[in-house]
Amino acid sequence: MFGRLMPTEGKFFELFNQHAELCVKGSKEMVALMTNFDDLEIRVHAIESIEKQADTVTYNTIELLHKTFITPLDRDDIHKLITRMDDILDLLEDAGQTISLYDIREITPEAKRLAELCLGCAEKVKAAVALLHNMDNSREILALCEEIDRLESDADHVMRAAMSKLFRDEPDVRNLIKLKAIYEILETVTDRCEDVANIIEGIIVENA
Repeated sequence: MFGRLMPTEGKFFELFNQHAELCVKGSKEMVALMTNFDDLEIRVHAIESIEKQADTVTYNTIELLHKTFITPLDRDDIHKLITRMDDILDLLEDAGQTISLYDIREITPEAKRLAELCLGCAEKVKAAVALLHNMDNSREILALCEEIDRLESDADHVMRAAMSKLFRDEPDVRNLIKLKAIYEILETVTDRCEDVANIIEGIIVENA
């Protein structure tokens, strides 16, 4: 039954793929921002633009959900998946705006590493979502979800080490507060990617 519905309701999967691609684009902009502060405002603006595009995809998905009588996945799963994916870009936008508003002049290697882990997670999310239209891909999808879990765990370790170093070595309290906020936002991006992976794993269990 699941397979028969696919051709008529493929639009949902197209929208998921569009959003996942935007998550990767936003993450790449964040890594670029962390690599070169000379382009800070350009990168922040780019992330904001990508986030707005993602909002449109999210809106279109939910609108389609309301208009579609029979959906290829559970309605609640569709809603949870697209909104959790949207959370990823909301947080990337928050990170960029926070760096700009806090007037941070120099980023740490730990913050850059967290941004790289965000990108790694987003790329795995994109890969998993791209396979979701066919439950014959379930084994590969689950392997990608495990990779997301591993990357999120890596981000936890990086943040704990970064916080320890920050409270131990940073003499400027204001700078400590600023960097702490950046670390927490970026680590939360990986948490939201893990949430997406958990939703996808649930979809596989229900439909494979």
